[in-house]
Amino acid sequence: MFNKKHTLPIAFIAGLLAFTVYTVARSGGEPAPQSGEAAQAGQYAVATFAGGCFWCMEPPYDELDGVISTIVGYTGGHLRNPTYGEVTAGNTGHTEAMEVRYDPSKITYQELLDVFWVNIDPTVDDRQFCDRGSQYRAGIFYHDAEQKALAEASKQKVIDSGRFDRVVTEVTPASTFYEAEDYHQDYYKKNPLRYKFYRYNCGRDRRLEELWGN
Repeated sequence: MFNKKHTLPIAFIAGLLAFTVYTVARSGGEPAPQSGEAAQAGQYAVATFAGGCFWCMEPPYDELDGVISTIVGYTGGHLRNPTYGEVTAGNTGHTEAMEVRYDPSKITYQELLDVFWVNIDPTVDDRQFCDRGSQYRAGIFYHDAEQKALAEASKQKVIDSGRFDRVVTEVTPASTFYEAEDYHQDYYKKNPLRYKFYRYNCGRDRRLEELWGN
C-alpha cells in the first residue's frame, strides 16, 4: 500500500509550483446526521460513497453546483469512533468514505451516482488503485429506499454496458458515519503538493482513463 506520508522530492515540488493549483473546522469521531434528520430540518440531503482514498473523492463533488459540502470519514465497520490509524490498520471493518451534503433542488442523487462511478475502479474488491485492503473498498451506502433503487439501477447499468468483465462495487445500507480527523478534511486544498504527489504515484488518473476514457 502506498504511504500517503511520503516526503516530496524537491524537483517534484518545484514542478508543481509552476502550475499549482472550504473548509470548516470540525471535530472528528462524532456520527453525522442521517439523511432523514436532514430532510426533517429542511436543510440538505445526504449521500455516502466510498472510492478508495477519501482525499481523492472530495474534489469532483466539490465542483458540482448544488453540493453544499463534502466530509470525509469512516463507515461500514464495527468499531465506535475509529481513528485514522485504526482504520488503515484494516481491523475495524470500516472503509474510508465521504458524505456528500447536497441541495436536491439543484442536483439529483442520480447525478451524484454518475460522478461516483467514473471516479472509481468498479472491477476490484478490497482495494482501489494503489491502496489495498478492505478499508479502501468502494461502495455506495444508501440512506433510504429511493437511494437504494437508484444505486442498484446505476450499478446494473454499468454491468449492462459490457465495458467490464465484472462489477463488484458494494451497494449497502448506510450505517453510522464517523467524521475523520480535521487534517483529512479538504486535504487536497490544505496540502495540494502532497495530494498531487500521492494521487500521481497511486496511478489513479491513469487507471480511470483506462476504465472510462476522458
